[in-house]
Amino acid sequence: MNSTVLTLTERSKIDAGSWFARLSEPLRNDILSRATVRRLDDGALLSYRGEAAEEWVGVAKGAVRISSVSLAGKQVSLTYVEPGTWFGDISLFDGMPRTHDATTHGDTTLLIVRKPDFRELLQLHTELYEALLRLNCRRLRLMFDAIEDLNTLPLASRLAKQILLLARSYGVLQGDEIRIGLQLAQEDLAQLLGASRQRVNQELKAFERDGAVRVEPTRLVVLSKEKLMAIANR
Repeated sequence: MNSTVLTLTERSKIDAGSWFARLSEPLRNDILSRATVRRLDDGALLSYRGEAAEEWVGVAKGAVRISSVSLAGKQVSLTYVEPGTWFGDISLFDGMPRTHDATTHGDTTLLIVRKPDFRELLQLHTELYEALLRLNCRRLRLMFDAIEDLNTLPLASRLAKQILLLARSYGVLQGDEIRIGLQLAQEDLAQLLGASRQRVNQELKAFERDGAVRVEPTRLVVLSKEKLMAIANR
């Protein structure tokens, strides 16, 4: 296989991305013609906090963990960028340094658009300005929702919502079950929710007793989306 070309599965993930799929065909083709394929192993550092931005990135396989380090030296995961999603445009727009570290999670395939090509795309396609504006409005809404949840919802509800989100992004249907393909330890889940691993473990055990999920080493299996939704909406 030519490592500089996306596989059919990787290309389908890019094409199916909700934001990318709404772009016009000429713009999609121009973006892809300028992008280079980069395949990385788990744990590869893409960029670090304070670094000058040089790339716009699309995820075709795997995931990218966006994280920071607290004053106490603890690494905190903020989100995982899923296949079909593009990121890195904010720093290319405002010229400010990267705000967080970006690290691959699992074997990951990326599409890389260099800064000069990104700027040329903006000049050639006014559509891209509007599309990125919509994308960043959505990011802002999601951020406000997350802040509201953190301040108003109990941990069980927030955990249920996070599992449902992971199932939507990484779920593989197996009979009546949904196996979440992204490998996450309980500590990773705890970081996403701003909670301790011990409290997350307690809630997951309660979910298991309720028949909502099954906990496997570094994996979660959703047994009942309806039960998770009921917990999320408490």
